[in-house]
Amino acid sequence: MARHLLVVYLFSFLNVSFAQIFSALYDEKTANLIVTEGFHANYVAVANFTDDINKSGWSYLEVSTSLSYNDSLQSYAAGLVESAVTSQLIYKHWMNTLMGYCGPFTRDPEYCQRLKQYITTNLQWITQQMNAHNDSSYWHQVRLSLLQLKGLEDGYNGQVDFPTGNFSIDPFGFLLFQLGGDLEDLEAALNKSSQARTVGSGSCSALIKLLPGNKNLLMSHDTWNTYQSMLRILKRYNFAYRTSPTEKSVIPGRIQAFSSYPGSIFSGDDFYILSSGLVTMETTIGNSNDDLWKFVKPQDVVMEWLRNIVANRLAENGREWADIFSRYNSGTYNNQWMIVDYKLFVPGEGQMKQGLFTVLEQIPGMIVTADKTEELFKSGYWASYNIPYFEEVFNASGGQELVQKYGSWFSFSENPRAQIFRRNQTLVTDIESMVRLMRYNNYKDDPLSRCNECDPVQNGENTISARSDLNPANGTYPFGALRQRSHGGTDMKMTSYEMVKNFEMLAVSGPAWDQVPVFQWSTSPYSKLLHMGHPDRWDFPTVHVKWST
Repeated sequence: MARHLLVVYLFSFLNVSFAQIFSALYDEKTANLIVTEGFHANYVAVANFTDDINKSGWSYLEVSTSLSYNDSLQSYAAGLVESAVTSQLIYKHWMNTLMGYCGPFTRDPEYCQRLKQYITTNLQWITQQMNAHNDSSYWHQVRLSLLQLKGLEDGYNGQVDFPTGNFSIDPFGFLLFQLGGDLEDLEAALNKSSQARTVGSGSCSALIKLLPGNKNLLMSHDTWNTYQSMLRILKRYNFAYRTSPTEKSVIPGRIQAFSSYPGSIFSGDDFYILSSGLVTMETTIGNSNDDLWKFVKPQDVVMEWLRNIVANRLAENGREWADIFSRYNSGTYNNQWMIVDYKLFVPGEGQMKQGLFTVLEQIPGMIVTADKTEELFKSGYWASYNIPYFEEVFNASGGQELVQKYGSWFSFSENPRAQIFRRNQTLVTDIESMVRLMRYNNYKDDPLSRCNECDPVQNGENTISARSDLNPANGTYPFGALRQRSHGGTDMKMTSYEMVKNFEMLAVSGPAWDQVPVFQWSTSPYSKLLHMGHPDRWDFPTVHVKWST
């Protein structure tokens, strides 16, 4: 069996000669921002970008803002400089993934009208809350996030105009990049006529692993997504925002390193290393109970992507993160979140401190949170694979009905990934073996990858890093997730106790390839799908990402 070689790629923005650097400067005469090429010491925001997609499968972006300026200027400027260096990728990613979504030629104009009304009403409610709670740390961070998004879109469109009061967000502009996960559930809640969610479709595998003797604590995440989404950016934000307009203290999550996409101001995967000492990640659990969509409404809610950002910025520990994230539950992008507080981890210590590991699960109308440190310590690992852990969440979201209809594939303990993680996590003794497990796909030979109701019985979906494109188009499958699709594991990210200190990670871009054929657009069944800017062949090594500071 071939093994994936661990190749270390040292990336330091300021030492790369072909990096693009743009600064946003404040012009006191015009009271506006100017974006200019190069590094300037008096920057409001500066972006440093390298496109290495054809060599490593990744591009790399670092955006920093200056404490010398007010938070609003910083956030808008952060969006401006990011658009300046990534505009070409933004265009390609839009064409690959969003072109036509609620555009002039949409197949479902009635749904698009309902969606636009929903988004508009929600933004109006959020604006009311921001105006009514000027001193609130929560609403301050919401406003800064929307200002950053505004700056990103304005910069892309060449219409730089810093808003001094209320400002508008285009419902069908770059907001759609942020709403990717939320849209999956909004389509169901708003009765999109052409909405045909693939039954059982997975969206990410994740593993937290205590090494023998508790000598290290590893966290890793595989994104599962459509292959058209594989234009990727690893980002490091360093934002000098105050906690609130009336406080001088800087947000705990000032620095964030995460996997992301062009046009997105958060991860979306999600995988974050934070200056608070937290590492946060999730896998999607969805909702299969139509009765719960009544809780999805445009008022008194904040969309998941925004709650995610605010919690990552403001929380200092797992309990705080869960509390902040739980406010204003939108019931969209329903996930299992895992929050590890590395401040509480001591290598080699025989007992874990409570608060080290927090689990949160969200569905419409319900959020359940618990400290699972003791279970992590006893089991030595925690695996996540798109099925709710908490029984009340599992039952309320329709899990029992799926098991009754389709069998144990939908059960928490007997799903193929649950069994593979349970069997193979014992083989993880160091960083390299963690990478191998998270890239694992030996579906043709692994008995746990069998689907007895399928023809053929071995299935590329039933493994840690899926390759659904390898399933035969003319096969027989009991539900949609097991069919041939342009969908699978599209990356791997992992970090450790030592790497977290410097926001470092190991990362691999593209579908798993060391035990199965390399994905290649030109020879795949999906060569005609739009994939602007993509390499043809996806056989990239593992890279070790180190930042400039």
